[in-house]
Amino acid sequence: MRLVETKFEVADMIATITLNRPDKLNAWTDVMDGEVRAAMFEADQNDTVRAIILTGEGRGFCAGADMSVLKDLAENGLQGKLQRNYSYFPSLSKPVIAAINGPVVGLGLILALYCDLRFAADTAKFSTTFARRGLIAEYGIAWILPRIVGLPNAIDLLFTARTIDAAEALRLGLVNQVFAQDVFAGKVREYVRDLVTLCSPRSLRVMKRQIYDALAQNLAEASELAADEVLKSLECEDFKEGVAHFREKRVPLFTGR
Repeated sequence: MRLVETKFEVADMIATITLNRPDKLNAWTDVMDGEVRAAMFEADQNDTVRAIILTGEGRGFCAGADMSVLKDLAENGLQGKLQRNYSYFPSLSKPVIAAINGPVVGLGLILALYCDLRFAADTAKFSTTFARRGLIAEYGIAWILPRIVGLPNAIDLLFTARTIDAAEALRLGLVNQVFAQDVFAGKVREYVRDLVTLCSPRSLRVMKRQIYDALAQNLAEASELAADEVLKSLECEDFKEGVAHFREKRVPLFTGR
């Protein structure tokens, strides 16, 4: 896969996708959109990959849509552009982790919200920005943001488009953890490494589907599905290995089956 505006690498069962326009704070383009989508699905289909990290090169995560794209839209209208659905991340079978190394704005924030977990450097800044560009709550952010930070906080962040720092993002529940900038990449990698080595890939795959399906289910439906899935789990290799490694006090050797 030839990449122009992103980087893609696989190591230690982790795929890392890096937005690679550091001089533009990794502002989003059509090229980047296609490359990230292709890399995400390639990682999801790769049996050696158990988790995916999305991050940015340089001092930013993603500064939103590139201004040249916005200028073109303002002058020429939509004409089919940016009609892409960024909510496919939850449909991937593997955990997707946003490593927010710097400013994350607008569309960049939406990408981070669709990741399963979000970690931020203490220097990161966050803004929805749409209201200050004459835009609306794009690409499903009106659906997912309240589910992450609660309705009052989501209204505040969308209406004001104010910039918040990493400490406030953590307080609101927008991110899971915040790490100092100088150790950020290593700490995120350490967390994900534990995830891919200590947890059953099958368990993570099934639980991810349960979690997102449950958003459209009632308690009875979610409970019934869980009852079916636990019976399947009892028959799988990873359950047997989960019991064996605990009893033998050793590192697990999960296969994902």
